[in-house]
Amino acid sequence: MPDTRPSIQPLADDRLQELSKRSVLVTVIRRGGPKILEASVLPALLFWVCLVFGSLGLAYAAAVAWLYGSLAQRLVRRQRVSQLLVLSVIGITIRTTVAVASGSSFMYFAQPILGTVVTGGVFLASLIGGRPLIARLADDFWPVTAEMHQNPRIASLFRGLTILWAGAHLAIATITLVLLLWLPLHTFVLAKQLSGWGITCSAIALTIGWSHRTACREGLVTKPRGRRPATPVRPG
Repeated sequence: MPDTRPSIQPLADDRLQELSKRSVLVTVIRRGGPKILEASVLPALLFWVCLVFGSLGLAYAAAVAWLYGSLAQRLVRRQRVSQLLVLSVIGITIRTTVAVASGSSFMYFAQPILGTVVTGGVFLASLIGGRPLIARLADDFWPVTAEMHQNPRIASLFRGLTILWAGAHLAIATITLVLLLWLPLHTFVLAKQLSGWGITCSAIALTIGWSHRTACREGLVTKPRGRRPATPVRPG
């Protein structure tokens, strides 16, 4: 029988897709931006607004309602549910339940620190299982084919990025703990988001640069050809 296994050879030159880092960033934003807004940015912003202009209880309810509403809407419409949304729903459920049961707002904000540390540990632990966590999350941000998953250098990229994001989560946990211990609640909520997004955006930039370089080396994409310099005209 003929071998029907997919080939991992790079595309021919006339089929290579020219992609700059900027175009990769645009694609990532278009594909993953709405997921990040839905699962992280908007519920955090909604929580802060309700906390400042309402109460802590209202902030709890608003964040939970947003995430569960987003999940229910996708299930009813039979749309794909992103891994980010699933993780956010699980996280908000646990932290809100513990905070309400204990009657402590400190527990509500301390739990994500522990959760972030655990997430960083999960990233590292996934390396042992043979399939790094980044390989599972990558499709939320970029269309990854089966051939790409089988490529040894792409697999190495996923391992490296998994370590990168484990470090980012541990850094966020450390900074969040320091801010929680030293800042008042309203200031902490805003500072926590800004610092967390700053670290996350830095990790995203490193991820895009690293991924783009690897894709170019593997012949999956090519860098856009710049304009050729004009040939100087010699005086006659």
